[in-house]
Amino acid sequence: MRTTITVNGEVRSLDLDPRTTLLDALRETLKLTGAKKGCDHGQCGACTVLVNGVRINSCLSLAVMHDGDEVTSIEGVGTVEKLHPVQVAFLNQDAFQCGYCTPGQICSTLGLLAEIEAGAPSQETAPGAKPTLTDAEIRERMSGNICRCSAYPQIVAAIKQAAEALA
Repeated sequence: MRTTITVNGEVRSLDLDPRTTLLDALRETLKLTGAKKGCDHGQCGACTVLVNGVRINSCLSLAVMHDGDEVTSIEGVGTVEKLHPVQVAFLNQDAFQCGYCTPGQICSTLGLLAEIEAGAPSQETAPGAKPTLTDAEIRERMSGNICRCSAYPQIVAAIKQAAEALA
């Protein structure tokens, strides 16, 4: 199937088997290997990317479903010369060990910050209240991203630092 997706700001026309996941299209077809295939069941978050600004598990989504969409993978977040404030915060807070989950954690952080800015509630948000960036709120919203090295305290600190830098 012919599918056109804007990936990291570049329009890409792809001929794909309709069963190809977005993750496999990114990794295998476009050679963007930042998003990782961890569990391939939507349980670990290593494959998290942003689609139209919303974070998704790319292993659970068919690429053809995103015809016309804008996809941002970790390769589209900052550059080596000018890191994004979230990337800087992850480095400053040592919010990674092996680094396998880090691209998904960073993309998920970008989604989380957008959700907070938009006032989207979570399980931690009191009914009718505007969400605030507490440790509990961060942990709830990041619960779909697993770090097998257990760098969670540093990830929470990095998210808080990034939020301050972006404010």
